[in-house]
Amino acid sequence: MKRLEKKHLLASRWMHWINFPVLFIMIWSGLLIYWANAVYRIGTGSFTLFKFFPQKFYEWLHLDHRLADGMAYHFFFMWFFAINGVLYVIYTVLSGEWRYLVPDRRSFRDAILVTLHDLHLRKDAPPFRKYNGAQRIAYTGVILMGAGSLLTGLAIYKPVQFAWLTRALGGYEWARWEHFWLTIGYLLFFIVHIAQVIRAGWNNFRSMVSGYEVVTVTNEETPAKEATQ
Repeated sequence: MKRLEKKHLLASRWMHWINFPVLFIMIWSGLLIYWANAVYRIGTGSFTLFKFFPQKFYEWLHLDHRLADGMAYHFFFMWFFAINGVLYVIYTVLSGEWRYLVPDRRSFRDAILVTLHDLHLRKDAPPFRKYNGAQRIAYTGVILMGAGSLLTGLAIYKPVQFAWLTRALGGYEWARWEHFWLTIGYLLFFIVHIAQVIRAGWNNFRSMVSGYEVVTVTNEETPAKEATQ
């Protein structure tokens, strides 16, 4: 027998779907700004293994010579990103949802088991919970990354007005470096998150849209009252 079971509350779903396009615009506009001073690379000394990002990348996506556009979009949508993030944190605290999201003492071990299972290196699936250990760590990490992006963004946007913050983050260059790598972290999270959504299937995706998922109920799980009717 199948039944609908509540999984995600309305506020959680709204904030999730608001954050997705807003964060995408923030990353896109950030690339427009970064083009003007694309200094970061992976390498040592004069040797460069990989540069973020080659000029052809900007030309292909039409991201070059658009610094003014990038700054306008970035500073406008920054407010939506910040307000949505603050509201989400307040909501999780007041609603008690933080209990399902914040890692506990079992989360790191659970995350290892989940990863091994996803890589088909472990046959038995970890115990079913609303959010497994890997999800708890990832989602809490993204919230902390969001706070980090706001702080480093303020430090490089207003380095004089927020001089104390810029100094606390190691100076302007360090704050910019931290802001950049937080963005790379979002991109990596997107890739893994979307892959996991595809792997979990339509039922999981539908629950984030409608709030409900379809669950299969066995005879053993059927309430005694229902069984006697």
